[in-house]
Amino acid sequence: MALISLLLTHKLLLTACIIILISAIKRFIIYKIRGDVNFLSESQRKWMSRTKNGTFILLVTILFILWQTEINKFALSVTAIAIAIVVASKEIILCFTGSIQRASSKSFVIGDWIEVGALCGEVIEHNLMATMIQEIDLHHGQYHYTGKTVTFPNSTFFTHAVKNLNFMKRYVYHNITITLVEFVNLYPLFAPLLLKIEQHCEDFHEVARRYNNIIEKHAGVDLPGPEPHIHVSSGVTGEQHVHIMIFCPTERASHLEQLIRQDFMFAYHESFGKSPSPTRVDAFDGRQADAYVST
Repeated sequence: MALISLLLTHKLLLTACIIILISAIKRFIIYKIRGDVNFLSESQRKWMSRTKNGTFILLVTILFILWQTEINKFALSVTAIAIAIVVASKEIILCFTGSIQRASSKSFVIGDWIEVGALCGEVIEHNLMATMIQEIDLHHGQYHYTGKTVTFPNSTFFTHAVKNLNFMKRYVYHNITITLVEFVNLYPLFAPLLLKIEQHCEDFHEVARRYNNIIEKHAGVDLPGPEPHIHVSSGVTGEQHVHIMIFCPTERASHLEQLIRQDFMFAYHESFGKSPSPTRVDAFDGRQADAYVST
């Protein structure tokens, strides 16, 4: 009883004890969730994030109740400078509201692939102030982790659109654009090229077809099928753009793209008796990167 009276009398000491106790409980729970594994599963990451957010909310609630009288007195004393406080804490308020906006719209959860502005990656943690992602090199069509962890404030959700790329974790519409300077009739090359592409994709074609149907039902739209597509367009200076799209496993997209390029180069060489002129290859997934291929 004497200890309780002492703690109630000295609120700073009680506050320190509460913070230490809740922090210890949080660390213990996270330790139990993590276990001895080297790599965390999506379920573990979700429960660790829930534990951190839950203990933080619990701590804030307890401290608010404990210091309610002092907070009320302080609120009355700062009424005259309330506008200045709001302006000074604008970014913090935006982070809180951004977190509420994310939760209410259900735009993504831990484990999803997202794109926010120029950032692309897998969500590994989010809280009331910030979101953390494991960066993925989508801009160069590689679909692999860069090893970089990016943390950005939740206020970013009000200035940039959030793209959920979760379906790309397994299969992706991979686009390749090959630009040829010389104007020649390329259409005779496409039939045998399509056959070669289908051979490259033969081992996963049935799975790709089923996964494509699942994506269509989930999105509620008619998407391109799993079959490869080729079409040609012309540039403003007369060059020809060969566009090839395949639906393939994400981890194999880069390898398949190299095989398809090789098949096209061989077919071009056999048909026109020489290697392609200096060629610019732009790829992937709607994002362009220039590379010059010469003999």
